[in-house]
Amino acid sequence: MKKLINDPSTVTQEAVEGFVAAHEDIVVQLDGLVVARKGGAVQGKVGLVSGGGSGHEPLHAGFVGVGMLDAAVPGAMFTSPTPDPILVATKAADGGAGVLHIVKNYTGDVLNFETAAELADAEDIEVATVVVNDDVAVEDSLYTAGRRGVAGTVLVEKIAGVAAERGDDLQAVLAVAQKVNAQVRSMGVALTACTVPHAGKPSFDLAEDEIEIGIGIHGEPGRRRIPLASADEITDLLLDPVVEDLGLSGGENVLLLVNGMGGTPASELSIVYRHARKQLEARGVTVARSLVGNYVTSLEMQGASVTVLVLDDELTALYDAPVRTAALRWEL
Repeated sequence: MKKLINDPSTVTQEAVEGFVAAHEDIVVQLDGLVVARKGGAVQGKVGLVSGGGSGHEPLHAGFVGVGMLDAAVPGAMFTSPTPDPILVATKAADGGAGVLHIVKNYTGDVLNFETAAELADAEDIEVATVVVNDDVAVEDSLYTAGRRGVAGTVLVEKIAGVAAERGDDLQAVLAVAQKVNAQVRSMGVALTACTVPHAGKPSFDLAEDEIEIGIGIHGEPGRRRIPLASADEITDLLLDPVVEDLGLSGGENVLLLVNGMGGTPASELSIVYRHARKQLEARGVTVARSLVGNYVTSLEMQGASVTVLVLDDELTALYDAPVRTAALRWEL
């Protein structure tokens, strides 16, 4: 195992400290490794909190800031954070208008965020929850009951974050988040495994000429293992199930996100995007917005995922609105 680490037991702590120091104009660090928006909760605004196991950076800490999250809760590598730091984040995000928990559909995350919401309720903080489950690859995987939450989580955080920023109340922000989740689908592929620092060895075995279609972001098995194929052939295997699950028939406007798993060059992600866009346009679907890069990773795994979000005027306007975080930022 070759990694730029000091000790496997301190990776998350040191990574969070370094991240906060590098982006001290945007975020601060609170107890329990919580990363929160600098300046504290915005009074009268719905707060947004998300989190999960580390190793998927920039998710979630990279998306704390204006227009997205108010706080993020990193757990240990590939391990859900416990309820106590989630409660710290919830209290930090509470500006008196309630807090939305954005939770990826993994059993540990769901249970621990649920417990934290109960603790927050005991302190008179209203919490609503959206569970993101955009992965079309498998149902009831190693880590979850139902579909997994993967790269579509970024779009839920971005769009719901702006709904909160513009002053929507908690139920309205929840409705926007649920709408995004209902209209977004993803599927990924692994060319290589990743190595969790405390394990010291790859999380699964792939032969030099094999790939795993439908992989999870923790290295969970996908739909099938197949021989290595061309980029266009692999992209079709990712995109076709997404299109089918969304029921795209032509005439839709969509956002196309090609997400790297951590070890894939930008040039290869662009090749995947090129073919996915051509295939969507051949079906009569308009790619109105695009995002290409590493947003929800799996340490150093080589691979990618393809995400499609069906847009309408409201979602497009919310996506286009300004955002200022470490990993995602733009102005109008």
